[in-house]
Amino acid sequence: MNENTKKIAGLGLLTAIVVVLQLLGAFIRFGPFSISLVLIPIVVGAALYGKMAGAWLGLAFGVAVLASGDAGAFLAVNPVGTVATVLLKGLLAGLLAGVCYSLIEKKNKVFATIMSAIICPIVNTGVFLIGCRLFFFDTIKEWAGGTDVLVYMVTGLVGFNFLFELGANLILSPTIIKLVSLGRKENK
Repeated sequence: MNENTKKIAGLGLLTAIVVVLQLLGAFIRFGPFSISLVLIPIVVGAALYGKMAGAWLGLAFGVAVLASGDAGAFLAVNPVGTVATVLLKGLLAGLLAGVCYSLIEKKNKVFATIMSAIICPIVNTGVFLIGCRLFFFDTIKEWAGGTDVLVYMVTGLVGFNFLFELGANLILSPTIIKLVSLGRKENK
């Protein structure tokens, strides 16, 4: 099998994993939002196949979020803002994880993976918070019930989810990439 065919097959598999993880993850809730393990295959794909693969997987993640109903509360308030935020956060998280990996990998692949595993949830959460501020601030102010809106956004909307996603990425992404790399070496 040539390298292009392997890349297409690998991306197809990772895309399916992204969709399944998002759809199953929609049932695991802590607070108002689901916990996402979807960023792991995005980091893995970005490291294995490059920044555009990361962007593709992030976009697939965004589409799956919209299809799963996980963004329903925001869709009811501002559909255009929701779609823009959800698609952009996934796409940029995957793209920038891939850019980060490609910039560092020649010096140290393990460090490149760790940094990509950090960048991905930071970008995903950061773009989400920017989208919240731009498109949903008045609604979130109501949800905050008189408490500080920014504190509510950071602690109530993303706090635990972000820490969980970051921890899962830091543990699982480097492990999976190392296992895939070992498997590639054995097949050569």
